[in-house]
Amino acid sequence: MEQSETNSQFNAELLCPAKPGEGAPWAFIVLPREASEKLPRRGRTTVEASLNGHHFQVTLEPDGQLSHWLKVSKEHLEAAGVSVGDVVDLGIRPVDQEPEPEVPSDLQEALEAAPEARVVWNETTTIARLDWIHWIVSAKQAKTRTKRISDACDMLASGKRRVCCFDPSGYYSKALSAPKAADTQETG
Repeated sequence: MEQSETNSQFNAELLCPAKPGEGAPWAFIVLPREASEKLPRRGRTTVEASLNGHHFQVTLEPDGQLSHWLKVSKEHLEAAGVSVGDVVDLGIRPVDQEPEPEVPSDLQEALEAAPEARVVWNETTTIARLDWIHWIVSAKQAKTRTKRISDACDMLASGKRRVCCFDPSGYYSKALSAPKAADTQETG
């Protein structure tokens, strides 16, 4: 990975999430603020990553502290020959063009049922769609998610192209954060 003003190379420890949820095990890395500051936005952003020489594309998540964190899947851990607790060499660079985000099935169904909303959705930018999806999936309760989908369709149908009142960095709302590490100990 060649160096430039937007590329970063650093060493970091692979952390184990305290609450990994269902599915295959995974690890995460919180980016140093200096690396995050080189990225084009404080919200979700996609990068080309190199983990101990293993290259892949991944979407970074905002950590609520004006930085980002990286989820490393089991497949990428195995391909890089690393595991939780290892200090790894990580290189990142923003992609040239943000890829189209995967639309959750419940939002897809709602957009299909609301043709006016679908037209505006299709006319928005990839970044706008990424923020709409992030706003919806960041809901902590199912009823909030359902309401956000309904509100999104209403706003889109009225011609609104960007989600209102959503802080994609999580910094001001304090709604987003990196996972807590399983081995983190509180010190008083």
